[in-house]
Amino acid sequence: MASTTRTPEVTWAQRSSADDPAKNVIFLNINVAEVPADKVKYEITPTKISYQSTTVKGVSYAVDLELYGEIDVENSKSHHSSRNTEFVLRKKEVKQEYWPRLLKENKKFHFLKTDFSKWVDEDEQAEEDAAELGDDPMGGMGGLGDMGGMGGMGGMGGMGGMGGMGGLGDMGGIDFSKFAGGMGGEDEDEDEDEMPELEDPSATSEAEQKGSKAGIEDITDAPTESK
Repeated sequence: MASTTRTPEVTWAQRSSADDPAKNVIFLNINVAEVPADKVKYEITPTKISYQSTTVKGVSYAVDLELYGEIDVENSKSHHSSRNTEFVLRKKEVKQEYWPRLLKENKKFHFLKTDFSKWVDEDEQAEEDAAELGDDPMGGMGGLGDMGGMGGMGGMGGMGGMGGMGGLGDMGGIDFSKFAGGMGGEDEDEDEDEMPELEDPSATSEAEQKGSKAGIEDITDAPTESK
């Protein structure tokens, strides 16, 4: 029984740049797993990718991809693994606009799919380029280390100064500014002298009560005029 050659799944995404060729690329994956390194062959030309492989189970795959535009073969890269074969193809023409499609022929191919793990819309790629294609992808993020300065929020301890809200002393007739003043480092002896004054109201109240009783007795003992 003759073996049948299958068409592998192909996924792709792209980036573009008007002034940086290294960011003007096609990400292309040919997804065939369990293919030994000596059982895979592929060729990259300016306008075409050819691929053939045989898995450890003897299943054969092949595909020819006629590209929409030309690529720079010398600056393109490939990598084969047990999962798939990956390509980073540099576009020959350096421009900001995306290719409208991967392949030259304008029709739908059942084996060709978008690689959503890498796809970025054309107008949103600037931020993604810095993360994926920059010389130091994580370098710019180091600036977040400055957030360590948020430790300075400890200075909010200074809110203790809100003790100055002693202006609320009108409440209950108590002058909070005296207590707040002690926090400011003033002479503690003054506070010690003033504190006993808090006991005066009770002493005064007791004296007034005695005086009131005496007054009542005087009124009771006073002679009543006869009419």
